[in-house]
Amino acid sequence: MSFDLAVIVDALPFLAQGLGLSLLLTVLAAVGGIVLAVVLALMRLSGFRVLRIVSAAYVNFFRSMPLILVIFWFFFLVPLIIGRPVGGFYSALIAFTLFEAAYYSEIVRAGIQSVSRGQVAAAYATGLRYGATMRFVVLPQAFRNMTPVLLTQAIILFQDTSLVFVVSLRDFMTATTIVARNEGRLVEMYVFAAAVYFVICFSGSMWVRRLQRRHAT
Repeated sequence: MSFDLAVIVDALPFLAQGLGLSLLLTVLAAVGGIVLAVVLALMRLSGFRVLRIVSAAYVNFFRSMPLILVIFWFFFLVPLIIGRPVGGFYSALIAFTLFEAAYYSEIVRAGIQSVSRGQVAAAYATGLRYGATMRFVVLPQAFRNMTPVLLTQAIILFQDTSLVFVVSLRDFMTATTIVARNEGRLVEMYVFAAAVYFVICFSGSMWVRRLQRRHAT
């Protein structure tokens, strides 16, 4: 059988919609996950034992669960609890955000701990309190140090968005499968999907390496 490029070209608008959904989920879940991760990391580093226990329990719980199971929870179980459907997109977004926050929190915690204690002491000496010290001194430097790792986790998150097929969302991989089955051109469509994932993820990896070299100098 010949490799038919026409089927890919004809399906590009449909595939672009799926890719747009995958990228949207990635961006929203990454932003939400990082925001929640900052809170979890600060709780983990807090002087209050209860906060440390709660944060550690959250992180250990979600890191021990398969992502696909977390998606199922929010799609099937949460509607039973609240009495109304959540919807495929929002259930997937909430699941990704909460799940990724567990991984991002460890990255953020390491980033905060990478900032010299001398700078923290200097901030306190100038009259800054804990909140201002974190906001203006520690977190800006921490995020600069951990940006490459955060981006690497975002690349993994983009790959994981292919799991949303379980809640009937039409992401890029699902759109590819639909076209492949309808047109009977599995080879063309899955080769194209592999190429798209490779280009996006490899480009992201190159960007991460460039940032790492810049931070090393």
